[in-house]
Formats: sequence, structure tokens, C-alpha cells
Amino acid sequence: MPSKDKKQWQRDTLEPSVKRFPERREKFQTDSGLDIDPLYSPEDLQAQGLDYDKDLGYPGEFPYTRGVQPNTYRGRVWTMRQYSGYGTAADTNERFRYLLDQGQTGLSIAFDLPTQIGYDSDHLLAKGEVGKVGVPICSLEDMETLFDQIPMDKVSTSMTINATASLLLCFYIAAAKKQGVSQEQISGTVQNDILKEYIARGTYAYPPRPSMRLVVDVFKYCAENVPKWNTISISGYHMREAGATAVQELAFTFSNAIAYVQAALDAGLKIDDFGPRLSFFFVAQNNLFEEVAKFRAARRMWARIMKERFGAKDPRSMMLRFHTQTAGVSLTAQQPDNNLIRCTIQALSAILGGSQSLHVNSRDEALALPSEESVQLSLRTQQILAFESGAADVVDPLGGSYYIESLTNELEAKALEYIQRIDDMGGSVAAIEQGFQVREIGDAAYQHRQEVESGERTIVGVNRFTTEEPPIEGLMRVNEEAARIQVERLERLRLKRDNGAVKSALERLEQVAQTDENTVPAILECVESYCTLGEICQVLRGVFGEQEGAFTF
Repeated sequence: MPSKDKKQWQRDTLEPSVKRFPERREKFQTDSGLDIDPLYSPEDLQAQGLDYDKDLGYPGEFPYTRGVQPNTYRGRVWTMRQYSGYGTAADTNERFRYLLDQGQTGLSIAFDLPTQIGYDSDHLLAKGEVGKVGVPICSLEDMETLFDQIPMDKVSTSMTINATASLLLCFYIAAAKKQGVSQEQISGTVQNDILKEYIARGTYAYPPRPSMRLVVDVFKYCAENVPKWNTISISGYHMREAGATAVQELAFTFSNAIAYVQAALDAGLKIDDFGPRLSFFFVAQNNLFEEVAKFRAARRMWARIMKERFGAKDPRSMMLRFHTQTAGVSLTAQQPDNNLIRCTIQALSAILGGSQSLHVNSRDEALALPSEESVQLSLRTQQILAFESGAADVVDPLGGSYYIESLTNELEAKALEYIQRIDDMGGSVAAIEQGFQVREIGDAAYQHRQEVESGERTIVGVNRFTTEEPPIEGLMRVNEEAARIQVERLERLRLKRDNGAVKSALERLEQVAQTDENTVPAILECVESYCTLGEICQVLRGVFGEQEGAFTF
């Protein structure tokens, strides 16, 4: 132990130093507004009641604060994914194959907005959006093209899709079958997290309660038929991108997760039948140490929620497995090369925090879809961190740091307070219907904006250290012909398919949707009959209704 206690050290050493060298700002805080002391010591952990055996333990042991695997990256480095999708299925297939050739180890599909909310590319509401922020997938034919020459039994695929998650999963299963790959062999993740769409992102189709049914139907189907598939990726990322703090990201993500687990239990599933296939998706923001602490707190919180709240017995149900993406909202159009540094710091936080899967954004994403050169550089960033930095050589390398442990405890405590408030409202769905999360995130985003505009928060190249710059060259542009090509392809499909089989499959789906029967087999029948995504969603809208606006009151 030090010869002085912390208070004595501050009195004898720090305070005289501060008088000679004033602090460079009035207060030091994390991005979530947590106060940062100038020094951390064992006394801080004692004051928080940290129990090393109970709260930390070893990696691979409950409560998994230090990691869900005993050897983490010494056994295998994280899955390197680059989120990709644009133009047409053929365009995106070309990008996928390029990335795999460059050493990417998993695919991550970005879908265009019409696909995300359940409209075909030729729908009036799709005009101007086809292929712009992702790939359009209107039918099984598109999914077959997307994975042409990509062995679906060898690659793990993540699909960022929510309102239409069960449809895209069925497209994927059917495309794999066309390759001779069974649904028992495929592996990957479907995001399937509809609740955060009402909170932050807006790509919903139906009201919350029937949407929850579709989520649980995927849980049920995959538990029985697709054993290697992660049935949900419960996302804090999009709420944080909308302005949430790290505390809110943890709290709202786990409140949503609790709602999903409870819905599955209410539907008759057993916790350990689906618990091991739940996964999560978090952001990595700029504040390196807060983000590392956030990931460590998340593992501990989830382990205890599953064990103590839901009575899970299988250790795999208690292990929080998560994908991380660097923060898109932190990227700036000004001085875009600065984004390379931001993304490297953010990626490092995810690695030091023990993420199982990582996507690193590209330098030019504040200006356009990333170019081939930019995505290669983002992938190289991951590879340098994995194989040159030494960050992957030790499990939980920052564990035991007085600052990290104190911050981990504080983030957990404040997130649990939020969860209790949401529980008192009746749970996440009820809180969403009351507009609670939307208001809280809006307030946090407003405060952040005020700090940037006042100069209290520095954004390098934006409100300090600015320069006049020439326009960046070499930005990617989506082929303007892509939408026309996609629509013509869709028209040809409708002419050549068996429209009698299409009508029969859609009628069967409508019948199933009006009962408590699982919708996934009926959707799969529609997909294999070459019904389009828009046709299937129209049937479901007819039964479930349509969500027309967010809960903001």
C-alpha cells in the first residue's frame, strides 16, 4: 500500500501542483458525464465495495467481467467484418469477394432502406432509395446472386435487419439450400432487434407487440432447426449513434434484452434453450477508457441478469457475446484523414474490452459510401491491431487498473438505476410507448450539441484546429443505373415464376399470421416460391397493422 492515503496525497501533492499549473479545463468527465478524479487508488475500489472474487474472478468464469473465454484472442482473434452493401446484389457480391480475398473473416450485410422496412424496389416509396445505403434484396433470386461463388457453409454472415429479419433469414436459409448447404450448417447473426427501432432508428413496419411475436418466432425456429445461428443481436449501437450516453447505451440495451427474454419465456421457451444464441451489438466511441469499462460492465451485468433474474443454469446463457462497430457519428467531413485516428482508437477500445467481432468504419464515410481503397485500409487497421500491436496477446490487459475497475463499477451502477426506472414503468415496451427512451436520448444529444457549439467539447478539425481544405477526391458513387437494373430484374422474376404457387403460399402465410402458429415456416414457403419481400410484408401488414410514427410524446 502507498505510504499516504489518497486524501493525504491530494492535500500534500496535488493541490499545490494545481495552484502552480491550473487544469486545462474546469472539470474532467467521461463522455457520459461521469466525473474523473486525477488519480485512482485501491481506496476507490474499497469505497465502491468491489469484491475481487465476486465481481472480477478469472476470464471465462462467472460473472465474466474479464471475458467469456479463458484465452480470448490467444486462441483466436476476433472476427473481422466490414459492413457492406450497395447498388445491386451483383455489385455487393463483388465487394464481398474482394474483402474475403483481403483477409476478412466474416461478412456483414447492409440492406437498403426499402428492404429494411419491407418494400420492393419498384414500390413508390422506394424511389430514390434503391441500393443507396445498402443492397436491395427483393427475392430469393437476389440472395442467390449476393452469395454467388461464396460458400455459405464456410462463411459467417451478420445481417443488420430488424422489421424484416425473419424474411431475410428465410432468404438466407433458402439460398444456402440452393448451394446444397443445410440450415443446420449455416452460421451467423440476424439483428432482429425491433425495439431499438422505435427508440432510435425508425426502420419499423408493424406495431411493437406483433413485431415482438416475429422476434420470438425466430427464436423458436432456430432453436429447433438452425443451431449455429444467433437469433438476435440486441443493439446499443444505434441508440448511442442517436445521442445516448454510454450509461444509457447499457441500460436501454439490457432493458430491451430483458423484454425479449421475457417474451420468449411467456411463449413457452426455456431460458437455456435460446439463451446461448442471444448476442449483442455495441458501439466503440472515442473515450478509450470509458468504452473499455463499458464492455466489461456489460458482461457482468448480463451474466447476473440471466442467472439471478431469469434463473439460467447453462453458463453459455450467461456469457455476453457481442459485435462492435466504431462510431459512425464521430466521423467528420472536415479533415477526413482524422477519422483514421478516431477509428483506430475506437477499435482498440473494443479489443481491450474483449469484443468477439469488429467492424472498423472508413475515413470517407461522412462524405460517401466507402471506396474499395478505404475499406481495405479499415481492414488493415484491424489486422495491424491484431498482429502487430500486442493488444491481443493478453486477456483483459487493463483489468486491475484502479481507474478501469472504478469506472466499470460506476457505469454498471448507473445503468442498473436506469433499468430499475424502466422496470417500474412496466418494462421496455411500456416505456417505449410512453416515449421515455426517446426523450432521454434526445436530452443527451442536445447537451452534447451544446457542448460542441460552445467549445466546451473539442472536435478536432471542426470547432478547433480547423484548416481550409480542397475537396477530397476518389469518393465512391453508386451507379445510377443500379436502381433501374434492379427494378427490371424484379419485373422479369414476376413473369417467369409460378404465380399460382406464389398466391397459395401468401394465402397460407395470412392464415398462419392470424393464429399463434410460428410464422417462419410459412415465410420460408413463400420465399422458396419466389414471393417478393414486399408481397410477404404486405400480407403481414394486413394482419398486424402498420406502425406509422415513433413514440415521441
